[in-house]
Amino acid sequence: MSASEYEQHCSIMRFIQLFSGKWVLPIIYHLIHAEKPVRFNELHKALSPVPQKELSRHLKLLEKHQLISRTVYAEIPPKVEYRITELGRTLEPSIESLSRWMLYFEQQK
Repeated sequence: MSASEYEQHCSIMRFIQLFSGKWVLPIIYHLIHAEKPVRFNELHKALSPVPQKELSRHLKLLEKHQLISRTVYAEIPPKVEYRITELGRTLEPSIESLSRWMLYFEQQK
């Protein structure tokens, strides 16, 4: 099996491709635990030092994959809010599991 065939068939590789950005999981984690819509600046402040350009890029990617929703309000100045979708919320147990594993890993050192 070639490397490209392996990547196409391996779910872990597809997962890594989807979540390869440094800020993807922190964004999802924050939106899951916010339990309310979050504005861009609030998210940017919470995830500091994420660059605005990176945050914007990851938010667009997550919206494209329907893991978050974006609501734009027709007002001046423009108001945009982000919220975790039901599909995005299904990641919570996996993220919590990874968090517990990291604590375990750190204790083994």
